[in-house]
Amino acid sequence: MNTPTTPRRRFASQVAGALMAAWVAATASTSAVAAQAGPVALPMGAAPEADLRPVGAVIDDYVRESLKSNLALRAESLNVESTLAALDAARAQYFPTVALDARYTRAWGGRTLDLPLGTLMNPVYGTLNELLAAQGRPAQFGTISDQTIYFQREREQDTRLAARQPLYAPAIPASVRAQRAQMESAQFARVALARRLKRDVSVAYLDWLKATRTVGIVEASVALLTENVRVSDSLYRNGRVTQDQVLRARAEELAVEQQLTDARNTVTQGRSYVNFLLNRPLDTALESARTDTDMARAGHDLALLRAQALNGRPELGQLDRQVSAAQARIKVANATRIPTLSLGMDGGIDDERYDFGSGSNFAVISLLLHWQFFDGGATAAAVRGARADMQRAAVQREQLEQQIGLEVEQALDALETSADSLATAEARSAAAHAGFRIASRKRDEGVINQVEFIDARSTLTGAELNLNVTRFDVLARQAELDYATAAGTLPLITSDTP
Repeated sequence: MNTPTTPRRRFASQVAGALMAAWVAATASTSAVAAQAGPVALPMGAAPEADLRPVGAVIDDYVRESLKSNLALRAESLNVESTLAALDAARAQYFPTVALDARYTRAWGGRTLDLPLGTLMNPVYGTLNELLAAQGRPAQFGTISDQTIYFQREREQDTRLAARQPLYAPAIPASVRAQRAQMESAQFARVALARRLKRDVSVAYLDWLKATRTVGIVEASVALLTENVRVSDSLYRNGRVTQDQVLRARAEELAVEQQLTDARNTVTQGRSYVNFLLNRPLDTALESARTDTDMARAGHDLALLRAQALNGRPELGQLDRQVSAAQARIKVANATRIPTLSLGMDGGIDDERYDFGSGSNFAVISLLLHWQFFDGGATAAAVRGARADMQRAAVQREQLEQQIGLEVEQALDALETSADSLATAEARSAAAHAGFRIASRKRDEGVINQVEFIDARSTLTGAELNLNVTRFDVLARQAELDYATAAGTLPLITSDTP
């Protein structure tokens, strides 16, 4: 028997149908959005994780590119070239020098000696001639004139080839050793800068990748809250909730949209910094990468890691070469007090005109001895300055050893903390996902208020963001530890590297 349908029953049936349709749509949307908010959430439009290259391969390519194009590293390479040129100049002192010297002179007056030979001798010659005439003999002595001797020619040219060959000069090998130490110090400085560049590129790229994953998580959260606004509005229109819950859902959606704007800005800044290190336009797109599920774990032998760092850090080698260079400069300064011997050879033309042959050409071979007895204290000052440089470099090396030990300890502690936190972060994310699924069903049925649902959503987003940060922190801390312990090698670069 059919019961007549009253207006109240028809209204209740319509409300139930609307609620059922809203619940079905909300459940489907929530499931899809929750899937996007997982640990591998990517920005909208990004390639799937499985289609990406491993993060290590991408970082190696970017490090290789930075070693070829980074401006700071290029400047350091030019510094190495400068010290190499200085070493070649120091070595050149072993070889003879040959030079062409030419001089042409015109002189007027001066540098003359007048000898009154005629004034002195002519009266004597006249008397002797008179005595000879008295004896009937012819005069034998003529008159002479006064003589003027010119010590400087009125015109003169001197053109010669001059060759000098050091035979004994203790300052030369000491100078070569000093310049070689400086060149090696510059090479260590370049390696140190290259390792810092590798660390900076690795960490900067990981920060950018972390920021892109953050954008994906926040975008998924925005999608969840957008669906929450739609479901809350449907429940409100069907009389299941009050309007304040709709307004609260809308306010929470706007807050997360603002968070999304900040996350996207972080992505842009991270991309710009990576491109800055690579010396290319700041808006150049970066390649995304796949993060490995098994994170690297470092050894826990702190003493071994410190020993590895002290044996491998190029900064220590740089200071060692600075000490050697200062010691060599002390020997260079002390060598100025020792006599030096060299061979000199000169040959050319010395005459009033350019004539060749006997009487015009000349050749001279000489042994040249130089012994400096007094220089006003310049040598002693140079020795004091070089000794101060040596002591300063030694003190800096001791300080750097302590600093490296501290860096290794801090980097290892940070890595172990991040690695230990990873399992906790994954468990927290799984629990937040389960709690949010339960809260979503309750919200769809209208049995919880917006505060409880938004709290579940905030817990989920916070857990996802924490897992994202922790995962990339493990990779970044590993890069920091590799730098502190001088682990690994730099990627091979092509021959066109500056």
